[in-house]
This record gives sequence, structure tokens and C-alpha cells, in this order.
Amino acid sequence: MITVHATAALAQREFTRFVRQPQRVIGSIGQPILFWLFLGTGFTGSFRPPGMEGISYIEFFYPGVLLMLLLFASIFSSITVIEDRDQGFLQSVLVAPISRLVIVFGKILGGALIALTQAMLFLLLAPFIGLVLSPAGTALELILLLLTALGFTALGFLCAWSMKSTAGFHAIMMVILMPLWLLSGALFPIQHVPPLLRLVMETNPVTHALVILRLPFYHAAEQLLSDKDFLVSLFIVVIWVMASIWLSVLRIEKREKGISY
Repeated sequence: MITVHATAALAQREFTRFVRQPQRVIGSIGQPILFWLFLGTGFTGSFRPPGMEGISYIEFFYPGVLLMLLLFASIFSSITVIEDRDQGFLQSVLVAPISRLVIVFGKILGGALIALTQAMLFLLLAPFIGLVLSPAGTALELILLLLTALGFTALGFLCAWSMKSTAGFHAIMMVILMPLWLLSGALFPIQHVPPLLRLVMETNPVTHALVILRLPFYHAAEQLLSDKDFLVSLFIVVIWVMASIWLSVLRIEKREKGISY
């Protein structure tokens, strides 16, 4: 119970810090929305991929922006690891009589909940472009968003733990996470790319995260639970999330030479 309460306290602290910074809320949600509107309206006239007639680019790009929103949320939430170290809070938590796993799960859960909250706000725009979710589809979409957010936040935590400055962290995140998003099929359909690029995209776990986020907008939740492609992508995403959390646990258990927590 102590572990559960400590994990919940860290997660709540992350969420409270987020809602008390209105500029952070506006920036994390506003940037993806502007990106979606500018690119969506700009490419709508030239978006004519075979087999996707009747779908505008602003509609096609919508799930990709959901994925981008989760990515940026994970970056901003993981920065608090560096800030907490600089302010001395992390050191006080590390010497507390609790497992180091509490820090991992508390930080990751808090960041994932922040990302899920932002995604829920962005979902309110879906009906305006004709994407309407059923109650079962909404529940499924929220679960999938939380799962994807856990994966991104765990990756952010894994990188932030070794970073000494927020500037260095931003640089590393742009090198790691942005290519994962760009090669996920968010900007263009994966079916119409050269074979070599398609192979790279299919081995990218974020591609499968986009698949499971996009399909509930076009298929009933009951149908997806028996769809082979959806289940394969879901399995890959679950493995990716579990591996990211496991690596974060291993990283935090490793004590660096010359550093005393």
C-alpha cells in the first residue's frame, strides 16, 4: 500500500504541476492544432492517394496529430526529471524508504495522464471533420491513447534520467522521437511509399501505434477486437510499451560512477 500511495502521489504531483502552468497547457495543445490546421488545409487539394477517395488530408492527418500531441506531452512531462534533480527533489525521493520503481511508475503514469488529458481535449474536434466515435469506440480509443502515452513517456523518462540539462534533452528527443513520428505514416499513407522505406516504417512501433489509434474512427470496436491487423499492431505496441518501461527500470537501478543519490 505504501508503494501504491507513493506512486499515486508522484503521479498527482506531475499532473498538478501541469494544470498550474497555463502557458504549458496552451503550448502543448496549441502547437499540434496549428500544425494540423496549416498542413491539413494546405495539402487537402493535392491529397489523392488510390483507395482513399472521399477522405480529405485534414481528416487523414487527424490521428497523426493525436500521436504528435502524445509525443510532445511526453517530452514536456519528462523534463521534470531534470528539473527535480536540479531542485533537489529527486535526491530526497531516492533516499526515501520506498523502491526506486515507485519513481519510474509515478513519473511515467503522471506523464501519461497529462498526455491523455490533452488528447481528450483534442478529440472534441473530431466530430467537426466527420469523425464520430461510438461510446464503445470512445472507450477503446481512450485506452489506446493511454497505452501509447505510456510508451512515449517511458522513452522520455529513459532519456531524461541521464540528461544534465533541458537543452540537451530537447536535442536528443528531437533526434529520437520525431523520426519515429515522421516514419509512422502520420504524414503520408504507408501503402504508397518505396519498398525500403515501407520496411523501415513497418518495423517502427510508432507506426503500429498510429494504426490502432486510427482504426476506431472507421470501424466498430467489436469488429476491431477480432481484426487480425488491429490485434497484431496492438500486440507490437504492448511489447514496445513494456520494453520501454523495463529499460527505464533497469536504468534507474543502475548507479553511475561518481554520482551519489
